[in-house]
Amino acid sequence: MTATTKKLTFAEYLKYNDGTDTQYELVDGELIPMSLGTGKHGSIAKFLERSFDDECAKMSKNWTAQKFFVGVRSPRGGRWDTLRVPDVVVLTAEQWEALAHREAVIELNETPPILVVEVVSESTQTTDYRSKRSEYAVLEIPEYWIVDPIQKIVTVCTLVEGFYDAMAFQGKELINSATFPQLNLTAEQVLAAKK
Repeated sequence: MTATTKKLTFAEYLKYNDGTDTQYELVDGELIPMSLGTGKHGSIAKFLERSFDDECAKMSKNWTAQKFFVGVRSPRGGRWDTLRVPDVVVLTAEQWEALAHREAVIELNETPPILVVEVVSESTQTTDYRSKRSEYAVLEIPEYWIVDPIQKIVTVCTLVEGFYDAMAFQGKELINSATFPQLNLTAEQVLAAKK
């Protein structure tokens, strides 16, 4: 006998509660548990959230960085819905405020985030480098960071004509970001989560 998993609609996903603290992404109608991640994973996400907020202030941009709080509807093909929850999302303060009284989900017909970050873990390597990269490009998210503490690389993907051009940074190399051109951070600092 094979067990079948009931597929959920997006509306069912938003109401889903299994009585645990587990967070899920929705992929083709199936609940995919988001791994808790290591303390390092959380430290990197928090470090980038703070660093991006600092840069927004320096640039006088009315933007905000949010970690683990904003979902992004995916354009993935098929008849079942997909929703991703990036580790860090940078969006306009106006867009963040618009989410105050509804689910914190950026819909397909809404302006995409300015930048998203995924911190790679053992269980998410393929998804972060392949699936999410193509999904975020189709959504026209201008910049996508893949922070990989396993390979000790920070990859910055910049959207050019519908596809991401990627630049990888290691060690003491300064990260080059079109969104935050004055960001003065090395890959080493991001991976260590300290300035």
